[in-house]
Amino acid sequence: MEISEIQRVKQQFGIIGNDAALMRAIDTAIQVAHTDLTVLITGESGVGKEFFPQIIHTNSVRKHNKYFAVNCGAIPEGTIDSELFGHVKGAFTDAVSERKGYFSEADGGTIFLDEVGELPLPTQARLLRVLENGEFIRVGSSKVEKTNVRIVCATNVNLPEAISEGRFREDLYYRLNTVPINVPPLRKRGEDVVLLFKKFVMDFSAKYNIPKVQLDENARQAILDYSWPGNIRQLKNVAEQISILELNREVTADTIRRYLPEQPKMNLPALFGKQGGSGKTFESEREILYSVLFDMRRDITELRSQVQTLMSGHSHSHPSENIPLYEAQEYSDAVHPVKQTLHISSPMSEVVRSVEDSEYVEEAMSLEDMERRAIIQALERHRGKRRDAAKELEISERTLYRKIKEYGIE
Repeated sequence: MEISEIQRVKQQFGIIGNDAALMRAIDTAIQVAHTDLTVLITGESGVGKEFFPQIIHTNSVRKHNKYFAVNCGAIPEGTIDSELFGHVKGAFTDAVSERKGYFSEADGGTIFLDEVGELPLPTQARLLRVLENGEFIRVGSSKVEKTNVRIVCATNVNLPEAISEGRFREDLYYRLNTVPINVPPLRKRGEDVVLLFKKFVMDFSAKYNIPKVQLDENARQAILDYSWPGNIRQLKNVAEQISILELNREVTADTIRRYLPEQPKMNLPALFGKQGGSGKTFESEREILYSVLFDMRRDITELRSQVQTLMSGHSHSHPSENIPLYEAQEYSDAVHPVKQTLHISSPMSEVVRSVEDSEYVEEAMSLEDMERRAIIQALERHRGKRRDAAKELEISERTLYRKIKEYGIE
């Protein structure tokens, strides 16, 4: 796609930024606009996903027909089918007359289903039928109707995860995801943050006829360093607050920080800090549990080495010499299949023999055995209380119930 075409679209819709991922997303939207393929737009809340279905519609052959944007998450579950597919008179208590739904009204045009991940399962089945053959049935009717609409969807829900939890149909996901477009979060767009901030303060200044604020170098770096969990919406709010509340038009880093909430701190085990800046992510709760177990095993190996070093340094010590081994007790209880007896008063020779005799049985165990044992130990520690055990294991209660059944744990 020519850069001039992308720039034209950016200017038409007021899109600010030059990030490569953003440009690819716009390019994909322009290219797919001339087809009738279903598009799934993903991205965090507040990144501007709503612009992309408009880009697709205005650059398609349907641009002179109707365009409907429907927020699926804002419609109650009891009325969503009526809103989308319509109903006949008498279909339910308040149905005093028949009603056309969005799919009927948008015939020949485009319908944008925002927050599609919030659709209830029965409605998902109806939507799948529309995608497969363009057919739908109004609520309370038995007559099959046809529609010719272009469907564009958006969500900030992790749909593969929702599928695994039984909240979203897998067949519908693959129908919707014919052409995926991912809109990057603001924290990954680099200098676009500064450009957007300047745009917002300029617009606000022109709207209310006040001098616009200016960022000094430290303030500029402060907004680049912040993660912006609310994305563009949050940035706009901060820019407008500073514009109206600050008397000094020269904004410093301290000024910026006063308007930024503290970064949320995740309550995770220390081992996650060991990932450092590697950028490693976990796709499932099982992977988290495996990582915990493997890191604990590594710590046991390090502990064994330290004990051997201490033993060599105390080879001429009295055999009843006391060695503090709080950490050995903690790690051993968590990982070893047989609870070790490493007490503060244990002689060094007994400690080393106890560690060596175990020979790290866990290395011969499968991942499933390790996971099963971790679950059993957590349940024992919490006297069978599954909610507390799930909290300790950092997994959901639903997942814990499924694992208990899968492994036949009594």
